[in-house]
Amino acid sequence: MKKASWFSFGIVFLLLLTASCSSTNNDEDELSETVRIALRDVGNQLLLIHNDSTSLIMPVKELSPLKYELSFELPLSFMPNELVTIVDSSFQRAKLPSNYRVEVVECVKDEVAYSYQMSANTANTIIPCAGRTLPTYCYTIQVRFTNSKSVHSNAAIWTYLLVSLCLLFTGFLVYKRRKLRLLRDLDDSHAVIGSFLFYPDQHKLIQQAVEINLSKKECELLSLFVANPNQVISREELTKRVWEDNGVIVGRSLDTYISKLRKKLQGDDSIKITNVHGIGYKLEV
Repeated sequence: MKKASWFSFGIVFLLLLTASCSSTNNDEDELSETVRIALRDVGNQLLLIHNDSTSLIMPVKELSPLKYELSFELPLSFMPNELVTIVDSSFQRAKLPSNYRVEVVECVKDEVAYSYQMSANTANTIIPCAGRTLPTYCYTIQVRFTNSKSVHSNAAIWTYLLVSLCLLFTGFLVYKRRKLRLLRDLDDSHAVIGSFLFYPDQHKLIQQAVEINLSKKECELLSLFVANPNQVISREELTKRVWEDNGVIVGRSLDTYISKLRKKLQGDDSIKITNVHGIGYKLEV
């Protein structure tokens, strides 16, 4: 897969992941606000049952993710079954999760005076001693939602993130290997002539970062010499390979192009194209 493809895939995946995280955060914020409203309703109904319409319900606190606390200005007394009924009714109206645990905690001793567990699965619902009245005391009512959906969502997000990073890393390795292979292929496509690098496919010579452009004919001639270093190549073969095979009739063209090549190679005294009288030319390296 090409670099651009891997990069695009990674961007799209991370955007989806970000959207998923954002959606999860929004869901959790919505749950938190709904719980606060529902718990204030619970507190209000508990007070009204005992004809208390003046004392304050303190702000609902979020003790930790999925755990909330309802507290009151004054001590109060109530029957547990009243609390169970009011919480269940309020939570159903607010369409809150059905799985939660409620603890009535004494403010001073920080001890649980009463607790029960509700579940969508009736077999897992536990409501003990609902008919015994709790004495007048300072209580807080703590609710913890036991539905693991949010936890699972977070775990899924981390899983997606790790998978995304692994895919991106794998793509990076594939790209690096491909790049190294291309570089290796490029290195194999050039020839060394003294201090020059000759790239026949690109029609150029490079000497100390200086590029020297070659014409098509110059490149074809030099390729023949490079393939046969220090060997005499006859004029007939050079002419046939470069010109006559293309249906072109030449006169002194060979000598003209040899002269041009000599000028372009004159930057290295160790390289010479010599004329072997009556036979042809030889690249001496």
